[in-house]
Amino acid sequence: MISITESAQEYLAELLAKQDCEGIGVRIFILDAGTPQAETCISYCRPGEEKPTDEKKPCAGFSAWVDQPSIPFLEDAVVDFARDSMGGQLTIKAPNSRLPRIGEDSSIEDRVNYILYNEINPGLAAHGGHVTLEEIFEENIAVLRFGGGCQGCGMVDVTLKDGVESALLSQIPQLKEVRDITDHSYRENAYYR
Repeated sequence: MISITESAQEYLAELLAKQDCEGIGVRIFILDAGTPQAETCISYCRPGEEKPTDEKKPCAGFSAWVDQPSIPFLEDAVVDFARDSMGGQLTIKAPNSRLPRIGEDSSIEDRVNYILYNEINPGLAAHGGHVTLEEIFEENIAVLRFGGGCQGCGMVDVTLKDGVESALLSQIPQLKEVRDITDHSYRENAYYR
């Protein structure tokens, strides 16, 4: 779980005291968790704005509410504050926000993203391409979207069937099917035309 250093707690408590709202705290969450675009955020959390599933983390002078789905991505995360001549800077380091530690109990979505970003995309990057997970249907069907050099590529069917689908189905037995929803009629950046 995320840790908030003593200096960060002092800084946040001072900041919250200026908000003129009794019981105000902070909420910590990750936008686009488990993807390269992941962004760790801290926002004000007025009483009643926390979600019922949030985990409460008592701090010196306030409460921090941690978004439950973000918790696995916040493992080893640290919120710190370093004073300097300009006042100081609050930093959040969340090394697992973009690629969580995957285990047997991880969701299918987390496992698909892990394989795409660790195994598939590094190979596609050589051709200027990438693939992302759009959604998982209830029937455990992964819907993917290709981009960059893969969008409109003449070899995308081979890449999908022999590469991406093969890797995903062999490593995630619960996954039933992989579908591509990319508009391949757009060929401007295609690696093979």
